[in-house]
Amino acid sequence: MPRWNPRLALLCLFACSSLAAAAPLAPPDAGIDGLMQRYDGQVPGASVLVLKDGQPAFRRSYGLAVVEDGTAVTPASNFRLASVSKQFTAAAILLLAEDGKLGIDDPLKKWLPSLPAVADTMTLRQLLSHTSGLLDYEELMDPADTRQVHDADVLQLLQKENRTYFTPGSDYRYSNSGYALLALVVGKASGSDFASFLRQRIFLPLGMSNTYAHQDGVDEVPNRAYGYSQIDGRWQRSDQSSTSAVLGDGGIYSSIDDLAKWDAALYDERLLKASSLQLAFSPATKTSEPDVPFYGFGWRINGDALWHSGESIGFRNVIVRYPKQKLTVIVLSNRNEPEPYALAIDIARRWLDAAR
Repeated sequence: MPRWNPRLALLCLFACSSLAAAAPLAPPDAGIDGLMQRYDGQVPGASVLVLKDGQPAFRRSYGLAVVEDGTAVTPASNFRLASVSKQFTAAAILLLAEDGKLGIDDPLKKWLPSLPAVADTMTLRQLLSHTSGLLDYEELMDPADTRQVHDADVLQLLQKENRTYFTPGSDYRYSNSGYALLALVVGKASGSDFASFLRQRIFLPLGMSNTYAHQDGVDEVPNRAYGYSQIDGRWQRSDQSSTSAVLGDGGIYSSIDDLAKWDAALYDERLLKASSLQLAFSPATKTSEPDVPFYGFGWRINGDALWHSGESIGFRNVIVRYPKQKLTVIVLSNRNEPEPYALAIDIARRWLDAAR
């Protein structure tokens, strides 16, 4: 029986209020509908949500979630978030730090002692901020082996490699490997598994009841949007790859309606303390990536904007938040192109420019 937590007791009230506010669909908007034209019709589609001052200013869906049977995308359609998932992995680590179950500066090998000597100085903070130097697990996979790998398989691949890209803590390199290992740390520190911890400590308390760290054969994703790629001029299903079962770096499925509740929780202490949110949203390291001067914990930082994209086979997504302006734009799509970051910025400008 989980212990009573008065802070979490209020979450259903917040979540239900958020859902009620998000219920109406926005009327057609010629500007945004024009930007979304390629997603409309009998093609893989997208969902768009604009939140302003905590309320949905625009909420519409386009195209098809399942091309084969013509199932339309709706605001409840669940897309594979890909690397947008990393903010939830980081939040899980921060929750466990608040619980006193781990420390952000814990040595990684305290939790995963099977890693080789090259990981002796690595810390959880370095994994969160992509400064560990860990090898990319996809480069270590056997191309002839088409089985799906899981977070535990990432550990098995890395524990055989006593080398890194650079001395831990000395540089930045975006690392899916680091976030896969963080999922294993969440499991070890919580005494649960990563997917169950997210569901019990984040998704259900926030009312995100249709959000899952998806595992084939363990759970079913409701209202699932399947991924597609354009091949020889035709949209063909390309929903899963050999890395799609790795959860910590990109395995969460969610909808714009559930993500509205997540966004609301990032403005107050209903889930994480203010000090933890500050850690997530503060520059932890400089990067050389376009539009990413700094990286926090699971968030890219560009001036007033906090954002993250997610790209995996058949899916392209982005969330862009402007906390000072209380503005958020979310675009989820079930197709392999284009990346929607520039699209989200164009949508955001409609509100940012109006405020000037």
